[in-house]
Amino acid sequence: MTMVKKMLSAGWVLILILSLTACGNLSDAAGEGDGKITIVYAHDKNELGVEQKIIEAFEKKHPHIDVQSKEMPSNTGISHDQYVTMFSGGSDEIDVFDMDVIWPAEFAQAGYLEPLNRYIERDGIDLDKYSSGAVQAGMYNGQQWAMPRYQDQGLLYYRKDLIDQPPETWDQMIQLAEEHQGEAGTRFGYVFQGKQYEGLVCNFIEFIGAYGGKILDDQGRVTIQSEDTVQGLKKMTQIAKSDIVPGNLASITEVETDAIFGEGQTVFDRQWPGHYAYVSNEQKSEVNDRVGVTSLPKGDEGRAAALGGWMAGISKNSNQKKAAWEFVKFLTGPEGQKISAVYGGYAPTYMPLYEDKDVKKANPLFANEDYVQSVKTAIPRPVSPEYPKISDIIQVEVSKTLTGEQTPERAVQKMDQKLKKVFE
Repeated sequence: MTMVKKMLSAGWVLILILSLTACGNLSDAAGEGDGKITIVYAHDKNELGVEQKIIEAFEKKHPHIDVQSKEMPSNTGISHDQYVTMFSGGSDEIDVFDMDVIWPAEFAQAGYLEPLNRYIERDGIDLDKYSSGAVQAGMYNGQQWAMPRYQDQGLLYYRKDLIDQPPETWDQMIQLAEEHQGEAGTRFGYVFQGKQYEGLVCNFIEFIGAYGGKILDDQGRVTIQSEDTVQGLKKMTQIAKSDIVPGNLASITEVETDAIFGEGQTVFDRQWPGHYAYVSNEQKSEVNDRVGVTSLPKGDEGRAAALGGWMAGISKNSNQKKAAWEFVKFLTGPEGQKISAVYGGYAPTYMPLYEDKDVKKANPLFANEDYVQSVKTAIPRPVSPEYPKISDIIQVEVSKTLTGEQTPERAVQKMDQKLKKVFE
């Protein structure tokens, strides 16, 4: 072969290599090449088909990315365990997935999540426009690991035919509950989730938060031992031991709360936003036209509502992280969250959507100023990879306190000791 032919041959090989390399980079960069990219999105089963509507809207805007839906079990615990099994085994079958607000720190420490800071900064995502509590739930060790998708938070429900003006403080709530208990068919003044499970932890966080108590500080150190925490638990215990709550409070969860309010048995109750759809449904509720909703009452330090809801993140094992980010950005941004709100009734974490007329129309709560305020002030449960252990300790000690087995002071002391052992 002549020198010229060798040079020409080498030139074509170089051009071919560069061409293939360029195509590969474009393909990874969210599908700017000719071929379609496929990503898999795992989420809870939804009878309303909200996730499918979001996928269709995204694919219309990004025709080069094909999103395949993977439904996970409706039981959150089972979903959690399945994710752990997949990710710990190095599986790359999922690119994007929804997660409970208490999972991000655990999954981040375990190496299951892709950190999002560089994507957020590159695309100028303004996290200040999101619910601050929801953003905090996805942050761990200075990194944002998940984006808020929709949220829940504790609310105070009341009978509008009995209560003209909802209470501002916990003491006012107790007084009104005592005054109106027994009226219009009611048997109780107040109901909350008192069973030894995660719902009890949420109520505990709300009570101590209203009085300034915290379980962990911003550096993840145990700070539960304080007079503020004791004061909040004392108020919770005062209510639990009073005559305004059912005698079987220790067996009450969200399910029983739905039934008790829906049957007209209580003046007030504490529940999540989904409670509204149940108790305002004329087929399910005897008081459907008499339901009022407001923020939880204040303590000495203000209002506090435990954060619930779901986040979205990218699997560290994903082979299509750039395309996955495009979907997460859409899913958790104004377009995706509006679809969730309008078609699913899910509360946005992107706060400007509460000014959107379609969102306000979708659910009366979204036009309720007290409700919007509760979204803004919701506080996350402790953001820690050790959260399951934290929850177990709180459940046991708070339950013992509400049933009279120990004083609030002793309970806080024991929680402090046990939690510090977790972080040794």
